[in-house]
Amino acid sequence: MSDNPHAHNALYRRVSWRLMPFLFLCFVAAYLDRVNVGFAKLQMLADLRFSDTVYGVGAGMFFIGYFLFEVPSNLLMTRAGARLWIARIMISWGLISSAMMFTNSVTTFYVLRFLLGAAEAGFFPGIILYLTYWYPAHRRARMVALFMSGVAIAGVVGGPLSGWIMKAFDGNHGLSGWQWLFLLEGIPSVLLGIWTLFYLDDGIRDAKWLSDDDKRVLEAAIAEDRVGQQHLPLAQVFKSGKVWLLALVYFLFVMGLYGVSFWLPQLIKNSGVADVFHIGLLTAIPYFVAAVVMVAAARHSDRTGERRWHAACAGVVGALGLIVATAYSDNTVIALAALSVATAGILSTFPIFWSLPTAMLGGAAAAAGIAMINSLGNLAGFVSPYLVGAIKDATSSTASGIYLLAASLVAGAVLVVVAVKAPSAR
Repeated sequence: MSDNPHAHNALYRRVSWRLMPFLFLCFVAAYLDRVNVGFAKLQMLADLRFSDTVYGVGAGMFFIGYFLFEVPSNLLMTRAGARLWIARIMISWGLISSAMMFTNSVTTFYVLRFLLGAAEAGFFPGIILYLTYWYPAHRRARMVALFMSGVAIAGVVGGPLSGWIMKAFDGNHGLSGWQWLFLLEGIPSVLLGIWTLFYLDDGIRDAKWLSDDDKRVLEAAIAEDRVGQQHLPLAQVFKSGKVWLLALVYFLFVMGLYGVSFWLPQLIKNSGVADVFHIGLLTAIPYFVAAVVMVAAARHSDRTGERRWHAACAGVVGALGLIVATAYSDNTVIALAALSVATAGILSTFPIFWSLPTAMLGGAAAAAGIAMINSLGNLAGFVSPYLVGAIKDATSSTASGIYLLAASLVAGAVLVVVAVKAPSAR
């Protein structure tokens, strides 16, 4: 293949059409299974007589399992291969997600959420690592954005779907709507996991749908991109101040993400909407807006090669949206508009953020560093719902908890500008 940029762009479009729709679909299923407990909460808490604190701990327990198994999972993927390992993750998490229907006590709720986190550990950082096998840094933010738009689409599809399942199936065969929710939404992950075994390639060399010339072009771009990356010994990754700093920034941003993910249905309910199906429909709006904005923000970041200010501005916009939504929580229209701004800002931080560590680290350092940043950052998935739930139990209001999440987003924005030294994306 010639060095014509148009020919290279055409090749990467072909690669993207092969990989991204499938990876996107997998992430939609993953994220839906992770956060559908936010919808189940609308019925489950009353049925099982759980407090908001119990819910917050259970929602967050996922991230304890996730934290403990994240780094080992990503390292095992480099040995077992992406195809086999991603399939294993998806099949196991789908089965456990469906098993959430058997929750009948605080203990089973905590245990199943922990096991779900342990099963899913490695999926997200594994895909982030997998994208580095195919795309150089200057193309990566938009690919991560397309992949992570699965979070937004999971909200667009998952909200109405979850609300419909809970309303339409409630009482069928003696099962509550929330039990049907867990059962039915776990099945697609199992089917996609099986499909992964036949569809995904471990890397460029294994792709039978590429010519040898295509493979040489793609591998040359990856080789050039890796010049200047740090190939730290594995032990040094865990001592790297740069990795710990990025993990802290990610933690602060994730605080806002899971505040929205786990509490958005409740916030809409608080604004005066009672019907679970209507709540589901309305939750689709913020996620639809976010899906458009996050891809546009990532494309602009790739074009300019600037990362830190893009991530920081998105974080501040997310914080402002949360503040306005909370201040006007009794007005459905204003609250929903503000939640749309908040969700768009929060989700836009992530594809841009992940351009930082993937450009800085290579080799085993990338596998371990990405997993470490993601696992430490996702501990916010435990802290965030727990704090909001505990504050709600103590004050009978979610307002103070949401303001705390907004402050966290602002702190992350300040830190990424002041402390992180970003490499150019070009």
